[in-house]
Amino acid sequence: MSRPSRFEEFQYVGDKRTQVVYDLDEPSLDPAIVEELMASEQFICFGPDSLLEARNRGYKPHRSVRTADAEA
Repeated sequence: MSRPSRFEEFQYVGDKRTQVVYDLDEPSLDPAIVEELMASEQFICFGPDSLLEARNRGYKPHRSVRTADAEA
């Protein structure tokens, strides 16, 4: 899946409505989720662009997000 034009430089984008973070590089992520999120305009990117920063802001990873903890 290609990244939305607003997020070409970011890997992680969060949904402000549900406090869920998505990995735009994850091949199993449904493109419809990202399209709906962009249409809602209720998204956020994280600086630095990391899953840890998203978690620090209270966002939970979407089930499609793979982490080093899950793979170990």
